[in-house]
Amino acid sequence: MAKDSAKDASKKRKRDGTKSPSPLAEPESSKVTKSKSDKKEKKDKSEKKEKKDKSEKKEKKEKKEKSKKKDDDEENVGDTSMVDVDDAAEEVKMEVDTEGAPLVPLGALVPFAKPLAEGKLHKKVLKTTKKAAKTKALKRGVKEVVKALRKSPNHAANASSKPDAKTLPLLILAADISPPDVISHLPVLAEDHGIPYIFVTSRAELGAAGATKRPTSVVMITPESAGKKKGGKKDKKDGEDGKDKGLDKIKEEEEEFRSSYKDLVKDVMGVTKALAV
Repeated sequence: MAKDSAKDASKKRKRDGTKSPSPLAEPESSKVTKSKSDKKEKKDKSEKKEKKDKSEKKEKKEKKEKSKKKDDDEENVGDTSMVDVDDAAEEVKMEVDTEGAPLVPLGALVPFAKPLAEGKLHKKVLKTTKKAAKTKALKRGVKEVVKALRKSPNHAANASSKPDAKTLPLLILAADISPPDVISHLPVLAEDHGIPYIFVTSRAELGAAGATKRPTSVVMITPESAGKKKGGKKDKKDGEDGKDKGLDKIKEEEEEFRSSYKDLVKDVMGVTKALAV
């Protein structure tokens, strides 16, 4: 009977077109549960990975913040140690031009910067230096100035007669030179030859006034050489062209320079005498 029932069941399957289940095949319910468990595992793994990444990022951020705080603390310590230096810098006196010139800390100038041109006299010195550069009556730099000083006549020897302000040379030195030894011998040399001298606060301004691109430590105005080179060249040109407009202009510039130079020398000598008293 059992055989007959098995045969009937097989016949029925053949009619329906279904296959007999193999004993090794897994049931469908187990497949579904397995796929669900795989998905859950993957989800858990991704969540763990995300958590791990977040924790690593958080740790890195905390480390950065700690290092930043440490640097800030070190900077604060450095700032507190510099308090005394800042206080000392604030105490440095400032030279102020009444007509709106920039502030210049007197602590940055050489200690022997006397007499020092201030206010209107400072502007007058620079203007006259510009005019001297135009008329070729200017020596620039330590070497050239020392050479000119040694060649110049000794005005100090003739103490009985007053020196002529028109022909007397004038030494102009920058007071912001470092090291000071570069120009420290020049005032002594000028005094030995009876030549007046004055200091200005900026070597950059002195260089610009002397028609040079670089800052200049010292210049010397020699009024006797004013217009000699220019005048000779212009005379030839004027003779060839038959025009004397250029020559007249040069003469005007020379006259203007000589008059302003004479006033400047008087002012410088007055300041020097006031310091000596």
